Amino acid sequence: MRPGNFSPLLLTLVLPALLLFIPAATARAQQPQQVSGFERDRWRAAMGQIKDDIKKNYYDPSFHGIDLDAHFKTAEEKMKQAQSLGQLFGIIAQALLDFDDSHLFFVPPGRASRYDYGWQTQIVGEHCFVTAVKPGSDAEAKGLKPGDEVLDLDGYQMSRANHWKMRYAYFSLRPVAGVRFVVAGPDGRQRQLDVMTKITQHKRVIDLTGGSGIDLNDFIRDEEDDERERREASRAISFGDNQLMVWKLKEFAHTESEIDDMMSKARKHKALLIDLRGNGGGAEKTLLRMLSNLFDRDVKVGEIKRRKETKPLEAKTRGGDNVFKGDLVVLVDSDSGSASELFARVIQLEKRGTIVGDRTAGAVMRSRFYPHESGVDVVAPFGASVTDADLLMTDGQSLEHVGVSPDKILLPTAADLAAGRDPVLAQAATLLGFTLDPEKAGALFPMKWKK
Repeated sequence: MRPGNFSPLLLTLVLPALLLFIPAATARAQQPQQVSGFERDRWRAAMGQIKDDIKKNYYDPSFHGIDLDAHFKTAEEKMKQAQSLGQLFGIIAQALLDFDDSHLFFVPPGRASRYDYGWQTQIVGEHCFVTAVKPGSDAEAKGLKPGDEVLDLDGYQMSRANHWKMRYAYFSLRPVAGVRFVVAGPDGRQRQLDVMTKITQHKRVIDLTGGSGIDLNDFIRDEEDDERERREASRAISFGDNQLMVWKLKEFAHTESEIDDMMSKARKHKALLIDLRGNGGGAEKTLLRMLSNLFDRDVKVGEIKRRKETKPLEAKTRGGDNVFKGDLVVLVDSDSGSASELFARVIQLEKRGTIVGDRTAGAVMRSRFYPHESGVDVVAPFGASVTDADLLMTDGQSLEHVGVSPDKILLPTAADLAAGRDPVLAQAATLLGFTLDPEKAGALFPMKWKK
């Protein structure tokens, strides 16, 4: 990969490892928000808070071989030359990304606008594909389609190594007003598409006085709505005469009682297929409760390796009739991360079921979010996820940067994605003795776009 149309100043200040994904072409990018000396000092101090969080709490006392003081001193020097908030945020982000740790990252303040790209991409095997296009979006109008292979995105070839960086840059760190795709359809025909982003203005900060029209209660309600949507995205469907239950779990965000309720439904079936594709992880207690419902004995997940101690992580069985004892298949893909990977690997190591799909993300560490805020009456929240432990599986290996290799690799083709078929789910069902049509499987859990 080599940059296309990028500003040399942007390359120098925002650092090539991540933010080269942010295009400088004026036809498609936002004008940078100029930064004052006050803002520069403000975010240098914010970076100091994050540095302190890492110094006090990072699991590795050697900080992956990084001289912490010298490393952040270098970042401070770069900040003196920054010309925009985007560049400041990029410098902070890169200072953390240099640790090469999936769970150590900067979370910037919310933005003054909502960016709706209208498309989603994913790594399938070793290739990047468009997996969804929002109806009514500019992406749809320009002819971007599910099943298109992304050959180039703003001058870069997508790969497993950099796809997450694009997501972090575009969807969190510094969203963009438009993206240039070079894609190839299932027929192999290549197209170049300039796809514009739908941008909706809203308040970026939280005004605790209520003067801005958005207060803390509004913020909390928005977060509760998002949490409700995440939970509602997880659902189960039964097939046959209690033959098979397919459980789509989008996130490990359920309470123990919710997990128990779902597993009580599963116990009425001969077989269970848990679909963890696209599940980036979540709460450890949810992971442990799921395992408690699948083993008739206590099961060790692994060893939690902190800075000063190492201790076991175990799931205690619910025992007896509270445990699902039927056949089990777990689906994973390149977006299955963290708790999803731990769950799949435990099932695999303990030979409790069969893992099917694509190699997982390899983003498996234990972390804690450290929140901060800038301002008094008008608050801009920010923070950092800081890794407080590695987790070694019972085979002595970490899944970080490695992931879980399925027992049976099954991948959709470009034609499958274009047609909305799900041959992976269909073939997984056959392993459990149930016939499921790929077209029907593809319609079971339709994409729901945020309004």
